[in-house]
This record gives sequence, structure tokens and C-alpha cells, in this order.
Amino acid sequence: MTSQIDKAKAFHALHVKGDPVVLYNIWDPGSANIVAKAGAKAIATGSWPVAAAFGFADGEKIPLDLALYNMRRIVAATELPVTMDLEGGYGVEPEAVAATVTRALAEGVVGFNFEDQIVGGSGLHDIAAQVKRIAAAADAVKASGIAAFINARTDIFLKAKPDEHSDALVDAAIERAGAYAKAGAHGFFAPGLGNETLIGKLCREVEMPVNIIALAHVPPKARLAELGVARISYGPVPYRQMAEWLEAKARAAFE
Repeated sequence: MTSQIDKAKAFHALHVKGDPVVLYNIWDPGSANIVAKAGAKAIATGSWPVAAAFGFADGEKIPLDLALYNMRRIVAATELPVTMDLEGGYGVEPEAVAATVTRALAEGVVGFNFEDQIVGGSGLHDIAAQVKRIAAAADAVKASGIAAFINARTDIFLKAKPDEHSDALVDAAIERAGAYAKAGAHGFFAPGLGNETLIGKLCREVEMPVNIIALAHVPPKARLAELGVARISYGPVPYRQMAEWLEAKARAAFE
């Protein structure tokens, strides 16, 4: 059995600019096993799919205890590295974030998505506040002895429509990425960004591995690799497609 420490090292190594690791997001042990069987190199949850699978809305509505129990079962179901969408860390204060990270590490995960939007509010945490939150997460990771991968997410691009994305927004994202890296983040997640020119600029200017989500308006994997992307994830897309298929099949059965 591969140790959590070794899984964490392996997960870090998967992040290579120009040769992106693909994370096809799952929500429970069953979906984790299906994706692993398909050839995944790592397993990643998405907060929206996990919440939906348990009957909750996204945005830390699923109780943390239940979310962590689900992670424990996912980790037990696979030998692959598992990373968790931790949303905003289930708390605003750095101490709360650190406590959540510590609990998640105890369930066997080796990575986290950690976002800068104000969960349950509007807008983003300012850079200074988010830096303190990331630093607290990084301190908790260091204290655990597990070199977990902190994927610092910015919601800048999700707060604007794709046709409103601009160099100015990318510059703001680059500023955040630099600050987040100094605070201890290992990767930078820019969900919603799909413009090739802007993705290329982000990947050139940000030293950390950049994560892009494969939404409908986003270039295909081969092009993202050419642009320097190091991680491609799918977020809620797999769950939504599965839900549409299930509903269609159920409707046909009921006719």
C-alpha cells in the first residue's frame, strides 16, 4: 500500500507545464473507482458534485463532517492520490482554515482546492486576507508532515462573463498568484478562463502550475498543453452529464 507521503509526492510530480494532468472530477467512492478504471493518474472531488450527490447546494452547505467522511471512503476505495475541493476552508479566519485542512489531511487526502471568493457572500477576499488564509493552510500542511498540494483558486474569471475577460483581469489574477505562491500555494486555479491568448499569458507569467477547467468555451486538451497549462479539471461537468443521462433514462422508463 502506497503511503500518504508518497502519494503526495507523486501528485506534485504530475503537475508539469505543457503536459497537463487530467482530473475528471468525481463525488463518491463509486465514481472514483469508475474514473480510476478509465486510466486516471489521480482522483479529484468537486464541491458542487459532492454536495449535489448528498442533496445539498454548493457553497459549504454540505456539513464538513459529512464531506470528510465521504473523503475517507473515497481514499479507502483507491490507491491513487486524492485531492479534495475544500471550497473556502469552512471558515473565514486563518485558524478555522488550518483546522479544516488538518482534519482533511487526517482522512488521507494529498491536495486541496482552496478558493478566494467569499463563500456565502459576494466578491473576493482581498489579497492580504487571502494570503493569511493560504499561509495558515500551508502551516497546517507543514505541521502534518504530508506535503499536500495547495491549489489556490481565484474566482476572478467566474465573477465575469467570458466575453468580459481581459488583460486587466489576467493582470489582477497574476498579482494574486504571486502573493499566493509566497504564502505557500503550489498551484494556481483559474476556473472560467477560456480565451487562448489570456490563458497563454497567465501560464507565462505565473511560475506555479496553472489549472484550467474544461468548460464548453475552453480550448481542447492539446491546445491547453501548448499554452502551458499543467492541470485540467472538469468540475461539475461529469456529474451534470451523468444527471442528464439518468433523468432521460428514467423518463423513458416511466413513459
